[in-house]
Amino acid sequence: MSESSAVAAASAAGVSGGWRRATGIAGAAIGVVAAGAAATVAIERMTVGRGMRRKARLALDSAGPYGTLRGTPGRAYADDGTELYYEVDDIDPETAVSLVPRRRRLFGRKAPAPVTVVFSHGYCLSQDSWHFQRAALRGVVRTVHWDQRSHGRSGRGVGQIRDDEPLTIDQLGRDLKAVIDAAVPEGPIVLVGHSMGGMTVMALAAQYPELIRERVVATAFVGTSSGRLGEVNFGLPVAGVNAVRRVLPGVLKALGQRAELVEKGRRATADLFAGIIKRYSFAGRDIDPAIARFAERMIENTPIDVVAEFYPAFTDHDKTEALALFTDMPVLVLAGVQDLVTPSEHSEAIADLLPDAELVLVPDAGHLVMLEHPEVVTDRLADLLARVGAVPAGTTVGAYGSTSSTAQPG
Repeated sequence: MSESSAVAAASAAGVSGGWRRATGIAGAAIGVVAAGAAATVAIERMTVGRGMRRKARLALDSAGPYGTLRGTPGRAYADDGTELYYEVDDIDPETAVSLVPRRRRLFGRKAPAPVTVVFSHGYCLSQDSWHFQRAALRGVVRTVHWDQRSHGRSGRGVGQIRDDEPLTIDQLGRDLKAVIDAAVPEGPIVLVGHSMGGMTVMALAAQYPELIRERVVATAFVGTSSGRLGEVNFGLPVAGVNAVRRVLPGVLKALGQRAELVEKGRRATADLFAGIIKRYSFAGRDIDPAIARFAERMIENTPIDVVAEFYPAFTDHDKTEALALFTDMPVLVLAGVQDLVTPSEHSEAIADLLPDAELVLVPDAGHLVMLEHPEVVTDRLADLLARVGAVPAGTTVGAYGSTSSTAQPG
């Protein structure tokens, strides 16, 4: 879930006099969030012209390979007809053969199918947010990466567009089931979810417990929550966050109805938008600018009406009871200590309910921990996968994927 997109989109409401009046209360509350980013932008504008900044963004867009990995494409269809786009990266044949004896020992089947790892991304992101983990695991394990409805290359939610149905996390769980049915019709599964993707995994479990019991052999929850998201303060003073909570859903709905106008506003305030995204996505100051721009590009590609559709679903999300279905399998619970969107306390709460889970709290990491500290996330995933015979024992990723400003892309 990327709260920065919702906040930044709402801050762009002042593109006309009427909208300034309509969103005055929201603007005052949201201004608390934007103040730090705006100060930085103001200083930058003293020394760097708008044209130069635009050129810098274009240069960063082409500076790294981030988001360029592609697999074998496929399409699944949700229960309301929404087209869901996914890609499969197959395992190297020699690796698959070498893993058969270990899978037999673990699963007790004569010739089990390869383990498939299904990655689910967060709010306002896409399957490309798993770039580093995908790069490190290519050929080593069969993986499926998919775009949630209305995100990335998937189609707009038919239920939302045609029938004006509210978007729910339960719907996302059913979407994930449709992807699994199409891309992983047989064999053991490892589920990996970041933020909204982790909530999607929980919703899948709540609605299809037999699938979890019969086929899911391990799960990873990254920067996610099982509920009580309405209590998150996003690093704001109490008065500010309460004001935002009261007005933001209505403001987003109104903005979604004027999408074309708001998108122009987002482009006009690109510098402020980038500052807010950085604050809510990353904790470290030395993040590679190309990585920061990569995250910004994913978020800015999410239309405002999609932001508006999804946002209310998070307050209603509560899948605490569904966590019981994961007690009999290896589970990784990982979060950034400085995550302002889904605070690490939410991951600790998940781990408390899954006492055998491995809890990893990453210092100096924000919400997009898999991009900020990819080597940590990928290494812990590799260890989880090795435990269930999905990758050779002892698989590591070394220093792959460092994203400091002085590092070269892996």
